[in-house]
Order: sequence, then C-alpha cells, then structure tokens
Amino acid sequence: MRYLRQGTVIKSTGSRYRVLDDSGTVHECSIKGRFRIRGIRTTNPVAVGDRVTFDEHDAVICALTPRRNYIIRRASNLSKESQIIAANIDQAFLMVTIKMPSTPVEFIDRFLASAEAYRIPVSLVINKSDLYGTDEMAAALKVKSVYEKVGYPGYIISVTQDKNIDQIEEALKGKVTLISGNSGVGKSSLLNRLNPALSLKTEDISEFHEQGKHVTTFPEMHPLPGGGFVIDTPGIRGFGVIDFDRNEIYHFFPEIFRLSSGCRFYNCRHLSEPDCAVRSAVASGEIEQWRYRSYVSMMLGENPKYR
Repeated sequence: MRYLRQGTVIKSTGSRYRVLDDSGTVHECSIKGRFRIRGIRTTNPVAVGDRVTFDEHDAVICALTPRRNYIIRRASNLSKESQIIAANIDQAFLMVTIKMPSTPVEFIDRFLASAEAYRIPVSLVINKSDLYGTDEMAAALKVKSVYEKVGYPGYIISVTQDKNIDQIEEALKGKVTLISGNSGVGKSSLLNRLNPALSLKTEDISEFHEQGKHVTTFPEMHPLPGGGFVIDTPGIRGFGVIDFDRNEIYHFFPEIFRLSSGCRFYNCRHLSEPDCAVRSAVASGEIEQWRYRSYVSMMLGENPKYR
C-alpha cells in the first residue's frame, strides 16, 4: 500500500531531500532512479522549493509538480549542464558588497539576466555599509541608482549595525524569497538577524584576500517569523548563464530591450551595426557603460570566473 502525501522540498543535499508536508511535518526522503535518467540535464533533478508527491511509508519522492519558475546556473560539475538553484520562488534578493569582498558588476548582471529569463523579480541588497568610507558609499549609491533606474529595487544595509533591516523584513513578508550572492557578503548573518532561531554558521572575511568562505553547503528553505520563507544558497563564485539564444540576450537587459525598437535593423545585435539606438544610448550615458559591457561579454560567449 502506498501512503502518498504532498509537500515542499526545503533542503536538498543532492542525494537526500527534506520535505515539509502540508500539515507542517518534515520528512527525510530520497528520489527514485528514474528522476536521474529521464533527460533532465541538471545536477539536481529535484530542487529546494519544488512541490512533490512522496510515499510517506518508503520516504521516496514519486512525482514532481510542474514548476511555475526556477533559477538556474551553469554547474561546476563538467559532466552536467546546469544546476537548479531554487524553484517556485516569488522573488530573489541578490546580496552584494562594495568591499570585503567586492562584488563584480558583471556577476550582478549575469544573475539579473538569468532571473529575467525565468521571470523572477530581483532586488539588490548592498550590505556592510558600516565598513564604507566616502568613496565606498558613493560607489554603493551609484550601484543602487543604476539598477533602480533599470527597474531593480535596491537597499543599502548593515546587518551588524541593524541598519535598514526593517525595510528588508517588510519586503519579505508572505513571500518565498531566494537569497543569493558571492561568498562572504553576509547572507547567513542576515538570515540569523531575520530569524535568530536559525543560528546559522558564519565566517569572518580574510582581510588579505578580501573574500569569504563557503559557509552554507546546501540550499535550504527557512521560515520567517513575520510570515514567508527565505531560501539560503551556497555562496556563488561564478554565475555562468545557460540556455540563452544569442539573439535573445538583449531581452534580458530591460533598458537595452526598451531602446532596441529604435535601431535601424530589426535584427540588430547592438555590437557594430550602423544606426544602433542602443549604442547611441551607451555613448550618451542613458545606458550605463558596465551594463553594456556585460551584455557584450554574454554575446561573445565569455564565461568569467569570479573570486
């Protein structure tokens, strides 16, 4: 006899899955072999946030409910194509820092492009403002301004000084939110502040290398006292985009997409074509130079690695 129940995957270790059923009970489950061989070219056929059907008696996941969205990155395992970071999320918060460590804008742009492709709203959270002098704060305000102009809300916070955390709490209420970013930007510290019961492990940043260590090992979903859930993810050192048709990349840069209708050629790639409205906007400052550089890098198929 089968004892089928439904629930949400709240933790994935690659071989074991923690499932929260609809009555609030947590179950430790595995998956059937067919999930691994049915043509899903990912390192994790079941991801945190997935709705699943499982056999309570055998603790085996039997079926996966179709996802309404997901966010994906190129896997570090070269034998696979990609890794699903999380599924069925309402929004993503990308945590970045200006120093200790410094988050490359190219990393931000690749994350945002992937989120655009999978229709996931993103906000930028610029942490560690307590460490910023005049120049660093000016840089933080510049980053916030550029991305808010494009359409991505931004917050400048300090977890250690509890600055503007109330704004984050309000934005998270009642939603399933992915928290992502480079190692060392303060994801675990923020989650501990939002829900002190978590007591997640944190590490100091190396002042010599100015980079963080991977503290979170596997993606995991946590409840919030004010309602909603956050999905904590391992720090991402690189974000290789996949599944992008080269001729559609401009769709995932909202400001480029908006201006592309003014180009002379309908199939303009915004690289070297004449009468390109996008390149004219870059030259005039309407489009930020670094955003355009990120677009060109993706068009050329570059896959930079970040520390």
